[in-house]
Amino acid sequence: MDVSEAQLEALAADLGAVLRRQGWILATAESCTGGWLAQVVTSVSGSSAWFDRGFVTYSNAAKRDMLGVPAETLMQFGAVSEETAREMVRGALAHSAAQLAIAITGIAGPGGGTPEKPVGSVCFAWALAGQPCASATRFFSGDRRQIRAASVGFALRQLLALVP
Repeated sequence: MDVSEAQLEALAADLGAVLRRQGWILATAESCTGGWLAQVVTSVSGSSAWFDRGFVTYSNAAKRDMLGVPAETLMQFGAVSEETAREMVRGALAHSAAQLAIAITGIAGPGGGTPEKPVGSVCFAWALAGQPCASATRFFSGDRRQIRAASVGFALRQLLALVP
């Protein structure tokens, strides 16, 4: 599914309206999307009222240093895993003023895929502070841009579904 920038910005604006009503703050932890989710969120005027920060943790070292992802998790499950995404979201909540966070880690291609984790494999985790996090893995098709855009779109939809 090809997602346009306008669609992503509309989802971000909807999310911002809901977060503003709840009085909640968002943080993001991104790997394969390289900060695209934070960029879309901050494209919404007034997002400083509901967005605290975005962590771009492309390398394993950044995941460890900035978010506290244990080296053991990365070694046992890999950077592209729900286990790592859950650690990333916990770290985003712990290192921000946010009540809500989401993490994205995956393989956007065109290289880097394996039979077990093909190009287009993207793992997500999201959580409200003080509550267990949820996670999911999705497989997106297309080129690098399409996989990344689909990942940002999925993340925004998951956040919208989470917030009452």
